[in-house]
Amino acid sequence: MLKDDFGWALGVIMRRYLRAAEEIVKDVPGGPRGYQVVASASQNLATNQGAMAAQLGIDRTVLTYLIDDLEAAGLVSRQPDPADRRSRRVVATEAGQALWQDRQAALASAEAEILRVLGRDESAFKELLQRVAIHADRLDPMQNACQVVEELHEQENRVRRRR
Repeated sequence: MLKDDFGWALGVIMRRYLRAAEEIVKDVPGGPRGYQVVASASQNLATNQGAMAAQLGIDRTVLTYLIDDLEAAGLVSRQPDPADRRSRRVVATEAGQALWQDRQAALASAEAEILRVLGRDESAFKELLQRVAIHADRLDPMQNACQVVEELHEQENRVRRRR
């Protein structure tokens, strides 16, 4: 029975969230990955491009092209790392900061729509989900976020072809 199928439940939730997120960031250069770069740069989460690539699970070459596109759009800039002049930090511009704040609010709204059915149990659910995610990541650490997304799309396409 589907109500007892863990994989089905995760897949449905993930599919709905991904569709909402893709719609919210569709105009950001690089889509969801580009948004992740802007978000990381807005929060100063990575010391340099290499650290950002590792943090986001994005291939370094792909990240370079993403940053080029985001820089051309005026959302981020590359600045010398004060600790190592050979290294570059990716910093959000004012426009990048504004985009991140706007999209962060829209993503929170999409998340709230999905979780609305939980009512007061939402925060407990999110806490439990975070614990499961941390445990699952320890069992099978993410090496490349791009690969994970590609695998999810492949699985969705296989399911569509079977219908």
